Amino acid sequence: RQPPVRPAVRGKAKARVEFGAKVSVSMVNGYAFLERLSWDSFNEGVTLIESVEAYKRRFGCYPKAVLADQIYRTRENRAFCKAHGIRLSGPALGRPVQGEEATEQRRVARQDARKRNAIEGKFGEGKRTYGLGRIRACLAKTSETVIALQLLVMNLERRLRDLFAFWLNRLLSYRIPGFGNIFVV
Repeated sequence: RQPPVRPAVRGKAKARVEFGAKVSVSMVNGYAFLERLSWDSFNEGVTLIESVEAYKRRFGCYPKAVLADQIYRTRENRAFCKAHGIRLSGPALGRPVQGEEATEQRRVARQDARKRNAIEGKFGEGKRTYGLGRIRACLAKTSETVIALQLLVMNLERRLRDLFAFWLNRLLSYRIPGFGNIFVV
């Protein structure tokens, strides 16, 4: 029995109707931040400006670039990003450019798409490893707390992986006695 859970038509290929909370998450350097959580459907495109402002509150400056899905590339969001000197991923509005500039834009777009895969992977990791897709709490507030805690645990595990890699690198980069100037890395 979960009263807040209602069917939401998402229009995805795998499942046209999904159940559960709709979550907006941003990622910075592999760490996930919960931006918005709602039990009702909402257009993700309207959350970009508040997410960028939350980034500014957290880190003290605006990001250099926002790698966003197509739904976030509205005129309002483009104008906001332009006014604050933020590069918004995706093609510019208007007539397409030709020549070398078009080749460069395609290269940057492919690079952005590769980096954007990290957020989709984070959702997959949350569902597969941390049970984000199997929350069975009865109350809405309890479910929201479980979602936030799972993101916290995912971030803590990411931090542990980073620390382990750092110390392993430090441990293996010491000079081995008897080998002169050879270093193991």
